[in-house]
Amino acid sequence: MSPSFTPGNPLMALLTLRSVSLGFGGPLLLDKADFSLERGERLCILGRNGEGKSTLMKILFGELQPDSGEVSRQQGLTIATMPQEVPKGLEGDVFDIVASGLGEPAKLLQQYHHLSHACELGDADACDKLLAIQSDMADHDSWSLQQRVEEVLSRMELDGDAPLDSLSGGRKRRVLLAQALVQQPDILLLDEPTNHLDVTSIQWLENFMGNYNGTVVFISHDRAFLDRVSTRVVELDRGRLRSFTGSYSQYMAEKPQLLEAEAKQNALFDKKLAEEEVWIRQGIKARRTRNEGRVRALIELRRERAERRERVGNASISIQEAEKSGKLVLDIHDLTVKAGDRELVRGFNATVMRGDKIALLGENGVGKTSLIRVILGEDPAAAGQIKRGTKLEVAYFDQLRNQLDEEKSVLDNIAGGSDFIDINGERKHALSYLQDFLFTPQRARTPVKALSGGERNRVLLARLFSRPSNLLVMDEPTNDLDIETLELLEDKLDAYQGTLLLISHDRAFVDNVVTGSWAFMGNGRVEEFVGGYTDWLRQTEGRAPAAITGKAPVKNAPVTEVPEIREKPAIPKKKLSYNEQRELTALPARCEALEAEQADLQARLDNPDIYVKDPDGAATASRRLAEIEEELLHLLERWTELES
Repeated sequence: MSPSFTPGNPLMALLTLRSVSLGFGGPLLLDKADFSLERGERLCILGRNGEGKSTLMKILFGELQPDSGEVSRQQGLTIATMPQEVPKGLEGDVFDIVASGLGEPAKLLQQYHHLSHACELGDADACDKLLAIQSDMADHDSWSLQQRVEEVLSRMELDGDAPLDSLSGGRKRRVLLAQALVQQPDILLLDEPTNHLDVTSIQWLENFMGNYNGTVVFISHDRAFLDRVSTRVVELDRGRLRSFTGSYSQYMAEKPQLLEAEAKQNALFDKKLAEEEVWIRQGIKARRTRNEGRVRALIELRRERAERRERVGNASISIQEAEKSGKLVLDIHDLTVKAGDRELVRGFNATVMRGDKIALLGENGVGKTSLIRVILGEDPAAAGQIKRGTKLEVAYFDQLRNQLDEEKSVLDNIAGGSDFIDINGERKHALSYLQDFLFTPQRARTPVKALSGGERNRVLLARLFSRPSNLLVMDEPTNDLDIETLELLEDKLDAYQGTLLLISHDRAFVDNVVTGSWAFMGNGRVEEFVGGYTDWLRQTEGRAPAAITGKAPVKNAPVTEVPEIREKPAIPKKKLSYNEQRELTALPARCEALEAEQADLQARLDNPDIYVKDPDGAATASRRLAEIEEELLHLLERWTELES
């Protein structure tokens, strides 16, 4: 079966690109590309980082003009766009910002909105001014625009009087979307709309776009999101656009067939070229019988081969692992984390063993990063204890990328001025290592501040994985990464022998990587669950929304379909025997005695004099420390077994 890719129907199209080319000095981002967009489509643009997806969006919007080719739009076509990031300096209340999408007519609306609000609060002067501008409202047909803004605010579940700076990141993005929608655009352009959104906001956006009757073109690397939303996938690959009808899953099923057909076509071409090159070099005999048309054909074949653009390879990610940590990595007891007077985490208990891969689930702002920082010892806990295991080597991926010096080059950020770095015991040239992360030597010498978001994430991954670790802590590592790199990172984390703590709102990524989850259930409660995001949904099915999110139910919230699971009948607890009850009672004291001995031995080993004056004693103490760790681990496991 051949892939069902199609360029669309330009006769019915709202917007059409014909043989469009554009470049900025390097390989063409668009190379004689053809494209058409029909009314009512929800079209996703896919492609590797740096292929030119955002550039294509700017051409569709009219912000950029191509070097050659034709861009045709239906007469009177309205196109609106939502920026990737909330613009710096944007302030005011929600009504003002949404209404500003209407352009000049918004000024009268904004004035009326503020005066009516002041009048309701008893400002007599505002009431007089309100009466004066009502005739102006009628003259400029502002009443219908006022109604349009109010309808959009209601549909988007936004409070028009709320100040923008009081909203969460997800709500701010929703305000920007409302600002675009109030224009009633024929085409809505969204560049990475799910970036930095939590799962609740992503699901709201999925639900909204699924019910939206307009035409949408969006860029996204969130596989779950684009699979639920898209009706067509257009791939930008080496300057060309290929269109696949249907969802992302259908695209994934058909893409290998296309690549296989391309590989066969290239192999036939290369075989033909090789045969012609042999013929032209046959010497005197070939010259006597030479066909000038065949010579010209060979020259054309050489030109085509020189112009062929090979597919960009995948990043070659390898994680440098340190010596194994102790079996017990973290023992968290009655932990409380606060931000000022706000209690983010209350009375949290958890045990993390070597090899566990844990996801932290919850909305933005609930305290996931704060909990991580307390666990790592970067911030103090408000209450409780954290016991960290032995031989821990921590590598921390920071979502704010604070570990990168933006003024320095990629190379300097990775190698610190050296030409070589040690990777898994082997000396490797830093430029060669960076090529594994898809940085050419020229790009490796570029300052970090000049890189795209996806490139910066790859720099941070390269820096992170160049250091030995047995505990990886990754805070939003998936933002801006293309799908190929995401899937490769999944494979490497799955094979990682160490321990992983992960914060991510990419549901597919979480499901494919982790073995357990810590879910923020509201009111400072954090609960442990087996499995990833989908498993958490299944295990909390039927619980009240407020119990899961800590918030009241939201109107029109998306319904997630979860397969029916028949619960196994509860197994009655076995009553403890007399000896088991005595053992359970004695366990706390045994653990305390071992921990006291452990602290005493550690204090002795922390004194450097012991290694000079009593090396045998130091070796004995070190061995005993390892024995105590194993004993404590056994006791903790037995304690859990008896209590359950």
